[in-house]
Amino acid sequence: MTADIIRQKLDEALKPELIEIIDHSAAHAGHAGNQKGGGHYNVTIVAEAFEGKTLVQRHQLIYKALNDMMKDDIHALGINALTPTENSIGNQ
Repeated sequence: MTADIIRQKLDEALKPELIEIIDHSAAHAGHAGNQKGGGHYNVTIVAEAFEGKTLVQRHQLIYKALNDMMKDDIHALGINALTPTENSIGNQ
């Protein structure tokens, strides 16, 4: 369910061409940082909104979109943020 909310928030904020979310939470059950129930996720997102942005700026856009979730719902978030051009080069 949390992955669905992550997808919805990122879709609304960034209008991406692609979002892939992998939930690694089960592998971290019992982990000290996971005591409050926050999950571990990896997100790959391809969006025009990242054009001309540094890696830090791209991550900031994602954190802003997920703002309230970063406090309790998400303990760890791996991010792969690409522009459509970068994604097409990587797929060749």
